[in-house]
Amino acid sequence: MAPSTQNSGPGAPHLFVARHRRFGSSQHARWASIASTISVIGVMAFALWMAPGGQAVREFFLSPSHAWRAFIGDPSEGLSAIWRGFLTNIWMFIVCEILVLIFGLAIAVVRMSSSPVLTPLRLLSTIYTDFFRGIPVILVLFAVGYGMPGMDLGWISQQSPAVYACIALTITYSAYVAEVYRAGINSVATNQLVAARAIGLRQGATMRYVVLPQAIRNVIPPLLNDFISLQKDTALVSTLGIIDATQAAHIYSSTNFNFAGFTVASLLFLLLTIPMTRLTDRLIDRDRSKRLAFVS
Repeated sequence: MAPSTQNSGPGAPHLFVARHRRFGSSQHARWASIASTISVIGVMAFALWMAPGGQAVREFFLSPSHAWRAFIGDPSEGLSAIWRGFLTNIWMFIVCEILVLIFGLAIAVVRMSSSPVLTPLRLLSTIYTDFFRGIPVILVLFAVGYGMPGMDLGWISQQSPAVYACIALTITYSAYVAEVYRAGINSVATNQLVAARAIGLRQGATMRYVVLPQAIRNVIPPLLNDFISLQKDTALVSTLGIIDATQAAHIYSSTNFNFAGFTVASLLFLLLTIPMTRLTDRLIDRDRSKRLAFVS
């Protein structure tokens, strides 16, 4: 038998053709997407360039010299570097993220508990989530940032504005994350709870070893979405006088009457949020594929 036909079957040529067509169609779709994206960007750039006020917009928002000067700062003129301010946004985001994960989980567990002893805490946690999910973040920042220092609570009223900003962001986003956790807990099948109780696990052990591991895994994508919003909302801490990227850009614009600093700050936020967004989309697609494979 000839070598070319040893591993061939009746459907091998058709399989090769089908794979070739799929590869060709995917390549064609990819190039079409790239071409359409470039075309749209080109049209937008042309419209910005040819618009009656395009030159003024480019000068005020896209000036390379002003953008670089705002990025590196100039201490001799009292200009804070935007990149240093962005580091403030990053560390506040990391601290708040850790606190939100812990505090939000505690609220969700309390709300899902059926113990009569925890009834007052369940009521308080329900009021808490409804209250802070209904108030804009900036109002919570004002209330905490300007209210707590004026309450004369000893060392609590003597903290820096950054501490109050972290408190405000944490208590606000914990309300949202608690509901995400609660949805994940409710997504765990009831028969698993029954099986856990049947083998002698108490409610606390069932929640710890059976429910929470699955619930947390199920809610990772929506948690990442909330953290993307949290990262963007760290820009609001500038309302408390904190020199973050937004405040540094505002100082530059007030001094030089140019808004290129805000463009720089926007790009820095995009450098952080776009990878997080793509990671979230990838996790969502992977979770959907696993669920479809399980169903089929």
